[in-house]
Amino acid sequence: MDGSLHLGVVSAFDEARGLGTVADDADATWPFHCTQIADGTRSVEVGRRVAFDVVAGHLGRMEAVRVTKL
Repeated sequence: MDGSLHLGVVSAFDEARGLGTVADDADATWPFHCTQIADGTRSVEVGRRVAFDVVAGHLGRMEAVRVTKL
């Protein structure tokens, strides 16, 4: 995973914590924070189709960034 574009769906989202996960079309999942939602909103519906990049986060684990609602 090197920052390339992925397509998938939001598999979970906790509005109170601002944390969610996305699953790509190959069923791999990555966490994301609400600040990574590209349109500036702070929430996204579970099941929503999205495009996203995967990068190494500040703790060294892979996470989704630039989550774009489709």
